[in-house]
Amino acid sequence: MIQAFIFDLDGVLVDTAKYHYLAWRRLAQSLGFDFTEEDNERLKGVSRMQSLDILLSIGNIQADEKTRHAYAEQKNQWYVEYISRMGRDEILPEADRFVREARESGLKTAIASASKNTPLILERLGIAELFDTVIDGRITSRAKPDPEVFLLAAQALGGEPTACVVFEDAAAGIQAARRAGMYCVGIGSPQQLSQADIVIRTFRGLSPRQILLQLEDIKTN
Repeated sequence: MIQAFIFDLDGVLVDTAKYHYLAWRRLAQSLGFDFTEEDNERLKGVSRMQSLDILLSIGNIQADEKTRHAYAEQKNQWYVEYISRMGRDEILPEADRFVREARESGLKTAIASASKNTPLILERLGIAELFDTVIDGRITSRAKPDPEVFLLAAQALGGEPTACVVFEDAAAGIQAARRAGMYCVGIGSPQQLSQADIVIRTFRGLSPRQILLQLEDIKTN
């Protein structure tokens, strides 16, 4: 029996990817090269330091550990500058309504995100109270597709992994959910998220009950 819904943050409840991209591009330009939207696709679902390494490889730049951390900190400062201006109007269509309905139906809810800025984003969106627990990059040590973030969320909720459903927009996140032994709902392109149990385009017009019924069909078939 499903007891909890676990949500990634970026690309699932809010689109902060554009701000990550702006900050990474700003860093690349400060280092003397361009960073395209196509390049940015390689960073989806990847940790900050891994993302930095990809960006530096694109620019063919070598950097020692101290310099790498300085670059990552500069990028994060620019990113925080951007997201500090966010408001409730940036919540993805009906995402907050979907989470509220899940809670009203008795399901527990959690955030499981690699972002260390999760608390700030939830505060700016005004939806922090919708989640029983928040597991993010301040707590985890391993990036997706490692299942750590989802397993920690299930543990914090007091549930078994098999009783949890993950909502993810990245292939690495779906792999992580699979490795955690959880059901997974992909949000985005069915071609890119084919490993998910269910793929949806948006929460618009969708109820938690519909998700549960589809997963029940999958279990019985």
